[in-house]
Parts: sequence; structure tokens; C-alpha cells
Amino acid sequence: MISPDHLRVLALASALICLGPSLGSRDRVQAGTAETAGRKIVQRDGQHDFDFEFGSWKVRLKRLARPLTGSSDWIEMEGTSIVRKVWDGRANLGELDVRNTTSRIEGLSLRLYNPGSRQWSIYWANARDGGLGTAMIGHFANGRGEFFNQELFEGRAIFVRFIFSDITAATFRLEQAFSPDGGKTWEPNWMAEFTRLKS
Repeated sequence: MISPDHLRVLALASALICLGPSLGSRDRVQAGTAETAGRKIVQRDGQHDFDFEFGSWKVRLKRLARPLTGSSDWIEMEGTSIVRKVWDGRANLGELDVRNTTSRIEGLSLRLYNPGSRQWSIYWANARDGGLGTAMIGHFANGRGEFFNQELFEGRAIFVRFIFSDITAATFRLEQAFSPDGGKTWEPNWMAEFTRLKS
């Protein structure tokens, strides 16, 4: 998992807003407020940020066959996603099932809200190996969700980023990207478009 210090460096380098779960004592979030130059700033409560996703979705996904190799060979898949509310929205479970004529991805997402840091952790598991991945940490701001971690990819440490964007009642987009250079450049390798299925 990416450390809080690395998250702050990544946020500055990428001009993105993604703070680590613990800050210095002067800027520490206390009971939903932060003190800055003698002023109290109300921190946004994001415990219902994923409410937009509850329900069933049609998914069109394309993923890069060989990330970080300079390849432009994309694999396209289609299927469904079902997201269920847990703990009155402070957690949720998402089931992804996409396929094409030669392959299939069955995935499970677990999202957990931390009321202290006001951030979400996103965990991913693939039915192929049954392991739970490293948590992506982040939050939503202005209708856009950004989540980061640090993982090993083919033996080297990289940054990983998820972006939820273009969110409406009936559609949204999800993009995953890798950075091999500490967040200076990003290569998208997983792009999905979601359309709500009528019940």
C-alpha cells in the first residue's frame, strides 16, 4: 500500500488532491473540521459517495493487453456489474462479470469508508486467483473520484490510479492507469463504460 508520505508527494507532483490518512498535528482533521490559520474548515463527509453505483449495469470494457510495454493492443469485453449497499452505504460490494469469445473476468470489489480520514479504500479480487489486492485509497471531489496505491507489477514498484468520472444517474466511466515514474506520466490500461440496466 502506498504510504501517506508518498501519497502527498504524488498529489503535489500530479496536481491532484489526494491526502494521506494522517497529517501533521496542526492540520489534523478533528470531528469533521480542520484548523487553518485560525479558521475552521468543514470537511466533506463522503460516506455516500458510491450511492450512485448501487444497482445493475451493462459494462463495455477495454483493457491494454501488455501494460507499460508501449503496446497499443486493446482487448474488448462486455458484461454486467452489480453493486450492493452494505452498512447503509458506508461500504459496498461490486460484482463484475465481463467476457469476450476467448476470455472472462469475474471480479469482486469491496469498498469501505473511513469516517476518520474521510477516505474510501477499494479492494479488488479476481476469481482466477481468489486473492484480495492492495487497497486503493482516495475520495470524491466535484463529482470525480480518484484513488491511488503502490503495487509491484512484473517485479517493479509502480503507482496505480483509479478515476471515476462522467457520473450521471444512468452512466459513468472508470479508468485505471499505471505510472512507472512516480506519477510523472500515466498510461491508461483499463477503461470501462457503465450504463444502468432497467429493473
